[in-house]
Amino acid sequence: MDSFNVIKGFLNLSLKNDNWGAILNALASNKNLGQLNKENPNKLIVEYSSPNTNKPLHLGHARNNFLGYSVAEILKASGEKVIKTQIINDRGIHICKSMLSWQRYANGGTPDSEGLKGDHFVGKYYVEFDKHYKLEMDDLIKQGRTKDEAMQEAPIFKEAQAMLKKWEQGDQEVIALWQKMNQWVYDGFESTYKTMGVDFDKLYFESDTYLLGKKVVEEGIQKSVFYKKEDGSVWCDLSDEGLDEKLVLRKDGTAVYITQDIGTAIERFEEFKIDGMIYTVGNEQEYHFKVLFLILKKLGYSFFDGLYHLSYGMVDLPSGRMKTREGTVVDADDLMKEMVLSASKATEEKGKLDGYSKEEISEINRMIGMSALKYFLLKVDPRKGMVFNPKESIDFNGNTGPFILFNCVRTKSLLKKYGAEDYISVISSNPTDKEKELISKLSEYEKTIQIAAENYSPAIIANYCYDLAKEYSQFYASHNILKEEDEQSKLFRLNISSQVGRVLGKGLQLLGIEVPDRM
Repeated sequence: MDSFNVIKGFLNLSLKNDNWGAILNALASNKNLGQLNKENPNKLIVEYSSPNTNKPLHLGHARNNFLGYSVAEILKASGEKVIKTQIINDRGIHICKSMLSWQRYANGGTPDSEGLKGDHFVGKYYVEFDKHYKLEMDDLIKQGRTKDEAMQEAPIFKEAQAMLKKWEQGDQEVIALWQKMNQWVYDGFESTYKTMGVDFDKLYFESDTYLLGKKVVEEGIQKSVFYKKEDGSVWCDLSDEGLDEKLVLRKDGTAVYITQDIGTAIERFEEFKIDGMIYTVGNEQEYHFKVLFLILKKLGYSFFDGLYHLSYGMVDLPSGRMKTREGTVVDADDLMKEMVLSASKATEEKGKLDGYSKEEISEINRMIGMSALKYFLLKVDPRKGMVFNPKESIDFNGNTGPFILFNCVRTKSLLKKYGAEDYISVISSNPTDKEKELISKLSEYEKTIQIAAENYSPAIIANYCYDLAKEYSQFYASHNILKEEDEQSKLFRLNISSQVGRVLGKGLQLLGIEVPDRM
């Protein structure tokens, strides 16, 4: 320590100049930088995506997937053991709506015959169902029915309910159609996940878990956790906990969402003996998860206190919120293509990729476009709603993925020009204030991982990366590096550049963002 003083109750320490170089070299020599060790790591499941198999993934799913994947990677970096999973909602009335609509209106069409991805093809018939459903409801309302009555009495809806009943009874024809249409959707999802750059360690299917949920409900009736009404429906009374009564089985014996969630939670804890589970689900489901956790507690499962709902806000575009049933959804596939196209236009205008091969240009633009999308969705506190602005996200000069990418790649370029593959160990006798600020920022990286893990917040990592990239950009503009005449200062700045690139690369990796070798 060089000196210290106290100002307004704060202790200010000043390190000796050679200590800054020692800190930098310690970071550079740490081969496991960014991977924390935990003496007793928790085994955690992080659930994300969990789509319905009746439509393609949309912008909201993009935030969900990027958020869940990043939280899982951050938790792993903090020393926890993590299993990434999803529950595929492959059964229920919403699935039967698409199936019935396909039977009525597709004339035997397939994704191949119509030139569509499987999930888009099935989603088309979900929208078609809703169009006819609304027409039938309007007719019933004109005949004097209330809206609620019309919703239940519309012939097409009754047919979908009958199909669901047949599915639960194992009707071979219905099951065959269900398997065929779901496979179309799975093929589409697989392609979308690959483009997103997300993956899963374990898949669960609602069709496999809802029966366990129904069994648990039946057992819960015997324990007086649930009760049957006169119409045969089964409910849980949560009024003592400040909540309402909750339906857990319909009067016809068919399951609802909460039924399969009960079964899935139990199956996961029994299979993996985990310490906790994080559900990445939008904030419109907050009540649902309060109910789920309370029901599991009432049923006597001790693991209920290890459950956490990572509730995130909805995503809008400048034009407003999306509605799937109206066919106006901004789907994830189109959005990702548009972002890559925007990246292509931006790099072409700036002439950044002149002299590169077509293959290199295509791959770099893909990484830039995806960095713009992922970073913009992740830099905001997950719990807040947000407006995604595609034009703003692709800016190379703002708080964006491309700006951070550019500065990360810039460090690689400097080292390559100098001829150094790795860090250069050297201690400066007189570091500048900006050099000290950068080293100080670099030393905060592992603590930032810990804070982000504790808060389940990729935004903390994202904004750390931006702050570091911004500091480095200012440093680059104000300091000679390769042109520095003093060799020791030059090497010291190259060492700083090397570690900035290293930490930015690792931080971006936690966000699921790929870094090109050059751009």
